Amino acid sequence: MAATDDNGLKTSRPAITVDGQPKPELDGGLLRLQITETTSGLYRCEAAFSNLGDKDGGSNFLYFDRQTLDFGKAFQIKLNDDVIFDGKITALEACFPEGQPPEITVLAEDRFQDLRMTRRTRAFTDLSDSDVMNQIATDHGLRADINVNGPSYKLLAQINQSDLAFLRDRARSIDAELWMAGSTLSAKSRTSRSSETPVQLNYGAELREFTVIADAAGQRTSVTVGGWDVSAKSELKFEATESVISGELNGDASGASILQSAFGARKESLVHTVPLTSQETQAEAEAYFKMSARRFVVGRGVAETNGKLRVGAFVDLKELGQLFNGKYYLAEVRHVFDLAKGMRTEFVGERPGLGKV
Repeated sequence: MAATDDNGLKTSRPAITVDGQPKPELDGGLLRLQITETTSGLYRCEAAFSNLGDKDGGSNFLYFDRQTLDFGKAFQIKLNDDVIFDGKITALEACFPEGQPPEITVLAEDRFQDLRMTRRTRAFTDLSDSDVMNQIATDHGLRADINVNGPSYKLLAQINQSDLAFLRDRARSIDAELWMAGSTLSAKSRTSRSSETPVQLNYGAELREFTVIADAAGQRTSVTVGGWDVSAKSELKFEATESVISGELNGDASGASILQSAFGARKESLVHTVPLTSQETQAEAEAYFKMSARRFVVGRGVAETNGKLRVGAFVDLKELGQLFNGKYYLAEVRHVFDLAKGMRTEFVGERPGLGKV
């Protein structure tokens, strides 16, 4: 059922499923909800419910018997036909506020919590990042959907790291992103992650609020990575420039080109990496350049909740003027519910270019 508040936001309540069973009593008792997803993986959910009501013949705590809400139970949030969270309960929190009924909060995470809670020290030899990611997926009984490029390494060391932290490091080094869909571990580059048509959001309609900044301070006109090829006894060097993100500009002016014209060349050399081959050197330089270039324009918005607003999707923002109209990549998404404003989606969108004048 959907109503509309004075600000025009839809106040429909999400539906909650525990262990595969719909729980309408939780739907009605929901006080607050926040579902958070970022490009680094691990989808998190916090849901607070009223915990006082008619039970066992009188007024009593509703959920302290662990029959409905318990550790390890599947916990799913739906809005209409869209599943906006799917994970397992990892924590229960009780709150006893002054002058108000007691509450219980469920904290849940997706299947990445298996990897987050597994810490190891080990080595991988003569494998690519794709090989390593597939092996870690197998270790946890997950299906793998891995489509990443990158060199093979003589040695990759995981030293006192969780499997999730190690995967995040490897993904960053080759310009890849991680996410979990049910029991499938996925890793792909940003350019190949989303194939769906961008969700159009118009300011004053589906897009309720938006703040955006184009910041040249974090941009570079080039990034150089150096190393040493032991077997060939020769220096390694690769310089990444604007050309590595040219396919993502959609006709906009890049941060690197604006920096060059306004302030001159601003070059950066990375000295903390230790690539051992020319392929590693190139991959590291390009990944670092892309990481900063894509955050030239960063916008934060509030929109009507839509199941297609997920990290990895694009939104096409309208009615923002020629500088800031256009496609933004969703790097962070929060689906939020409370009794004051109902359901809405807060997001962080990124793009490497500014609209030309």
